[in-house]
Amino acid sequence: MAAATVLTLLTVGMRMGIGPFFLPMTEDLGFSRSLLSTIVAVGMLFYGIGMPVAGYLVNRRGTRFVLLLGTVIVVVSIIWTVYATSAWSFLLAYGVLLSTGLAFTSPVALTPIIARWFTRQRGMALFFLSTGSMAGIAVMTPVFTWSIESFNWQVTMLWFGVLFVIVTVPVALFVLREDAPSDTDTVVASNKAGVRSAVAPRPESTLTFSEAIKTRPFWQICLGLFACGFSMNLLGTHGMPMLMDHGYDAMTSSTGIGLIGLVAIFSTVLLGRMSDHLPKRNLLSVIYLVRGLGFFALLVVGAQWELYLAASIGGIVWAGSIALSSAILADIYGIRMVGMLYGWAYLGHQLGATVSAWLGGWGYETFGTHWIAFGASGVLLIMAAVVSYRLPKRHPGMALAAA
Repeated sequence: MAAATVLTLLTVGMRMGIGPFFLPMTEDLGFSRSLLSTIVAVGMLFYGIGMPVAGYLVNRRGTRFVLLLGTVIVVVSIIWTVYATSAWSFLLAYGVLLSTGLAFTSPVALTPIIARWFTRQRGMALFFLSTGSMAGIAVMTPVFTWSIESFNWQVTMLWFGVLFVIVTVPVALFVLREDAPSDTDTVVASNKAGVRSAVAPRPESTLTFSEAIKTRPFWQICLGLFACGFSMNLLGTHGMPMLMDHGYDAMTSSTGIGLIGLVAIFSTVLLGRMSDHLPKRNLLSVIYLVRGLGFFALLVVGAQWELYLAASIGGIVWAGSIALSSAILADIYGIRMVGMLYGWAYLGHQLGATVSAWLGGWGYETFGTHWIAFGASGVLLIMAAVVSYRLPKRHPGMALAAA
């Protein structure tokens, strides 16, 4: 669990922590905001396309193979990115290849192992995995900002590549284990009489993959993840530029963005415990609703303390959507197909990220305001809250076939 969380910190920290790189890259490479936004958008699309591919390869070849293959791709792409000068070369290196490698080392490759090892505490386990995502935002955003200001963005990417290899290779070879025991964590502690009891695992759905993707709950999850990806990548890519355009300096802006992830780390424990005791759909709906209101708040904050307050409140609900979505998929369809289904559902997440990466740059350059992209994010998240609330309450069993 710890190893998967650290790996997620690095993967998501690089893919969602584009903000510190954005303006230095435009100045150094001579790209416009619209051009770099388009490259980032293509990268988000390929990050999403790589998700179902990663899920398929995990099912066929195992997590270790996928993580090692992804690491090789990440290292090659970083070296290429640092020496790329033309827009096409940068698009292929940073947009396509790096995104593909990070997709292979993303939570999609790790979720099947976590879902296999945990049944009774699956919600909590997947929330801990999301802690890595939030730590990526909290830790890597200010670290990237400091490194870029102290050196440059090229050196920053190179040391990240070295660190990525140092962490990922030992984790893949020696830590992660796919051979989970059959009873996972269903056996609970002994009661007062000394009798150990077990929680029965949820029944597996008998649906095939093609049947599962035709059911309503799958598409409800996809629509929610679209809004999630739209908002997360918009903040990661254009959050710092937006705050700097509103008068904040680089470190204050990065601290505000990082504070969201920092608060989310601590809220993960509470939300994770709640997810194993409360209806997951209700919790997911509240998370989307509060996050949507938070985006409107970020647009109107003025004083520094207002920024930090809005970031802190937003951080409370920043961690839960992906963890709950994957847990709901596992609850409804079983762990047998969770890797494939989560991979395809996460493609919706990255389609949202693709649109927001482009819209953030185009909207600002065309209309001179960030309200276009950030306002759209708030609306989408509120819509996702309504859709998520209509998800099934419990495992519907064979009723899915008629959904």
